[in-house]
Amino acid sequence: MASSSFRHLFFCSLAIIFHMIFVIIPSEAKTSFRPKALVLPVSKHTSGAIQYLTSIKQRTPLVPVRLTLDLGGTFLWVDCEDRYVSATYKPARCGSAQCSLARSKRCFECLSPPRPGCYNNTCNLMSLNSVLGSGGNFDQVGQDVISLHSTDGSNPTKIVSIPNLLFVCSQTFLLTQLAPGVKGIAGLGRTKIGLPSQFASTFSFKRKFAVCLPSSRRSYGVVFFGDGPYNLLPGIDVSKSLIYTPLIVNPVTTGANYEEGEPSSEYFINVTSIKINGKVVSGFNTSLLTINKDGYGGTKISSVNPYTVMETSIYNAFVDLFTKELSGVPRVTPVEPFGVCFNSTNLGSTRVGPPVPTIDLVLQSESVYWRIFGANSMVQVSQDVLCLGFVDNGQSPSNPRTNIVIGAHQIEDNLLQFDLASSRLGFSSSLLFRQTTCANFNFTSVA
Repeated sequence: MASSSFRHLFFCSLAIIFHMIFVIIPSEAKTSFRPKALVLPVSKHTSGAIQYLTSIKQRTPLVPVRLTLDLGGTFLWVDCEDRYVSATYKPARCGSAQCSLARSKRCFECLSPPRPGCYNNTCNLMSLNSVLGSGGNFDQVGQDVISLHSTDGSNPTKIVSIPNLLFVCSQTFLLTQLAPGVKGIAGLGRTKIGLPSQFASTFSFKRKFAVCLPSSRRSYGVVFFGDGPYNLLPGIDVSKSLIYTPLIVNPVTTGANYEEGEPSSEYFINVTSIKINGKVVSGFNTSLLTINKDGYGGTKISSVNPYTVMETSIYNAFVDLFTKELSGVPRVTPVEPFGVCFNSTNLGSTRVGPPVPTIDLVLQSESVYWRIFGANSMVQVSQDVLCLGFVDNGQSPSNPRTNIVIGAHQIEDNLLQFDLASSRLGFSSSLLFRQTTCANFNFTSVA
């Protein structure tokens, strides 16, 4: 009888153990899921300053946080003064590995009661409102949970979480001129705490990301973190047809939020000449196209400059040749911020925008160039007025610091892949030629 009871107890115990195994294994499989890529939607905000926005979920419990996208931004910063509540927020303590990763050597005491963004013995970094062009105070570095969608390259897939993403807790005043509802800036710059590097480090995928900005405020563009495929409807893998050029490191920072001796976190390319309808733009000092020892000059790509800006002598030579090549179209009074506008009544249209002269940014050789068509070179400011979407940015040497900044309008409906490990840019030129747009990633499966 005792033997029978023992056998019964033995088999019951086995059943409990097997039940525990089957319960535990799926749970472990779920938490060990490692995505090959992540994805975020991008919207275009056009009221006031043009901005490109995204959203992540952050904190415990999770809340959606709307952010302005800054391609060259050093890190993620979020307003922590206005109702930042989280059970998982952790300050980065002075001298910690987190502060070392953030390259922060500053620690300030906080005189207010402890809260996220206000703890003693916490390292600090300067937040930058890149839309306004001004830096804030030195704000505290912290960590918290964020979550976003993984992707198979064609659709958003599982939601994944990063438990200890480094970011900077900033102050409400720094939201000035950011779009309504925005709570900070998502920095995609080439630093160890930029979002691309943190995402790649967390999930051990390649240090690459791709940006595809929408041209309409009624649709979503996309940012991919990780390698391709980058599939846009109707089934076009844009990653297979990119043109590549080296990314140049500016050894001197170009932002207001920096540590002395730090290189720029922004993305520079080596534009060696500019052509319009195949003719070289001349009449300016071509040394302006290179970065000098003090970090002045060169060409960078920006998502916070709405239009491409050029140093005055480059701009004047550029406009002079462009207007000669479009001499058959009447000019009209310019509309700010543009210097050249045309009567578009009889201009017509093509698949790639108004039929205006093509602009080529010639890169490392004559055979490698980024071609800009009418959809990206021109801006329709009213029913009959079309303006050249390039802006005079002042004279060298002191203003501007960077002589050509390729703005967001020029990269809309172009996919740009930034390979941080190989330091190269892959670009598609206009996707309109391929009968697709940046709005054609399949976000419909996301509620």
